[in-house]
Amino acid sequence: MLQIKNMPLSERPYEKLEMYGEKILSDSELLAIILKTGTKELTSVALAQKILALNKENSLRSLQNISLEELKKIKGIGRVKAIQIKAVCELTKRMEKPLNLNITIKEPKDVANLLINELRYEKREIVKILILNTKNVIQKIIDIAIGGTSVCNIEISQIFQEIIKTGMNRFILVHNHPSGVTTPSTKDIEITKRLQEASNILDIQFLDHIIIGDGTFQSIFACIRKTKDQ
Repeated sequence: MLQIKNMPLSERPYEKLEMYGEKILSDSELLAIILKTGTKELTSVALAQKILALNKENSLRSLQNISLEELKKIKGIGRVKAIQIKAVCELTKRMEKPLNLNITIKEPKDVANLLINELRYEKREIVKILILNTKNVIQKIIDIAIGGTSVCNIEISQIFQEIIKTGMNRFILVHNHPSGVTTPSTKDIEITKRLQEASNILDIQFLDHIIIGDGTFQSIFACIRKTKDQ
């Protein structure tokens, strides 16, 4: 088995990055740098390739959906390496979040651009509310439900309590579809209509309900309007 130390300098992940920059490295080479070492049978690069092969996507993005337990089952990946990998995944997700909330929402695409990288690979359904001021500038983003909770089971009163706390009166509801498909379900439309009715009573402006999929998004408001026009 060819060991990393016996490879030409230009082919070793550490040296390759120093010589040519990080962009030239493959996914497995980048992961190998995090792993640091391989096993007696596998180089760190080969071990990285084995980890990436756990998911059919065979990409670094798939690591977000691999559990600690699954990682530790791989020969050569112990507790520490598994934790390091998950920590890097979480750092990557957090780096994709906006540095500040001084963002004006003009159309559904603005919401998608803000949250799509965070939500598109989630295997859990996450429900968020974006609270805005009268100029549609985001003041706060709150996770209302995370995990197995369906958007149809969220507490409507909880949403309005959070909005009222901020002193604002505009909001957008956002949730992801782990399937990647953004077509609204009957229940998605049902909760949207219930929120519209409650918003009218409380004099709070419900601006939209956005579904995030795998690189795509859908405005439920637009879907409802389209249905009415047909």
